[in-house]
Amino acid sequence: MEWKTEWKPLAWIGGFFLAMYYMPVGIGTFDNALFEALYLVKWYAREHVLLCLVPAFFIAGAIGTFVRQESVMKYLGPSANRVLAYGVGSVSGSVLAVCSCTVLPLFSGIYRMGAGLGPAIAFLYSGPAINVLAIILTARVLGLEIGIARAVGAVGFSIVIGAIMHFIYRNEELEKVKAAMQMPVPETKRPLWKDAIYFASMVAILVFANWGRADETDRFFFLVYSYKWIITALFSAILAAVLVFWFEIKWWKMGLSAIVVTGLGIFFSGQPVIPFAAGAFGLAVITSTDKGESGAWFSSTWDFAKQITPLLLGGVLVSGFLLGRPGHEGIIPSSWVSAVVGGNSLRSNFFASIVGAFMYFATLTEVPIVQGLLGSGMGKGPALALLLAGPALSLPNMLVIRNYLGTRKTIVYCFLVVVMATVSGMIFGAFF
Repeated sequence: MEWKTEWKPLAWIGGFFLAMYYMPVGIGTFDNALFEALYLVKWYAREHVLLCLVPAFFIAGAIGTFVRQESVMKYLGPSANRVLAYGVGSVSGSVLAVCSCTVLPLFSGIYRMGAGLGPAIAFLYSGPAINVLAIILTARVLGLEIGIARAVGAVGFSIVIGAIMHFIYRNEELEKVKAAMQMPVPETKRPLWKDAIYFASMVAILVFANWGRADETDRFFFLVYSYKWIITALFSAILAAVLVFWFEIKWWKMGLSAIVVTGLGIFFSGQPVIPFAAGAFGLAVITSTDKGESGAWFSSTWDFAKQITPLLLGGVLVSGFLLGRPGHEGIIPSSWVSAVVGGNSLRSNFFASIVGAFMYFATLTEVPIVQGLLGSGMGKGPALALLLAGPALSLPNMLVIRNYLGTRKTIVYCFLVVVMATVSGMIFGAFF
């Protein structure tokens, strides 16, 4: 037996055996953390996989299939106008009310298509960090000064972090430009305005299906929330029409799927996720059986799904075990966290940034979490640091980013987010 080649499997087997042998099952803290891990991943599967990730995968697949690379290079590429590129990267992410995990398929889609590292990073950060709903909720619940500081800080973060990443890896970006210049220009089957309607309908489905509950005093947001599923259904009908008339999907296939979804919507009127899931499944079946460009769309979508989903679910499981859910403890007691984020010291701001970077926050849940921590004695500086680092990063998010950018770039990106969140928290805490 060649021990030089067999020692690694032996080490893995031995390590797994020891972990199982000494697993502290029966100890309350461990059992509770294990429950929280399973509960969080169950909640994530129910609330985010169908409504957030599935639409995001289809959008990412569409970007990889139908978006022309020369267009991406023109507006977001390494050689694009920097003001335009970073403006598009930061603003386009802000209209999506998505979490740090849902933005990943969209980021990977534009990055694969040739977007520069800087603008792509700006989009990656801005998506979960500065969506309009989160800023408004922050200002209403935590105070106007924190809301404004979060909005200004997040916009600045997305641009500055993207610019720093571009500068550090500028030589690689130049190679990307040279490679893109040698690629042939592909032919287009449809005018730009048709593709714009196609993408807009999918983005609208993603946004309105995940529209959060609003207070009745916020009339516009509450009204949208009240009719969110009707609005989602209207945009789904627009997408279906686009696929039939412009993407050559057989009308009877789409009609059959629409009948099934409508029937389920009537029968399960109080459970709109069921017809939504049926619609997503129907779209997957229709596109996967098509031999044309719609089939290529599904193939691209499936590539994203099988690469990202296991890492996200595994990361959520570990995050739940370590830190638990909002209001529930994992293996790390929440009292430890509250005890070290009081005041406005470098330690408290840095610790708030680190905890936020590893903890998973669903869209908008960071606001009540910070509200509870402020009530427990958290300083306003660390609160802002947590708001700037937390929604944009998480352990699942890091695992997937590493899959696309590599270990070194991922570490640099996470380091920049944590450092800038810490500095911003200290500056804000000094004035407020």
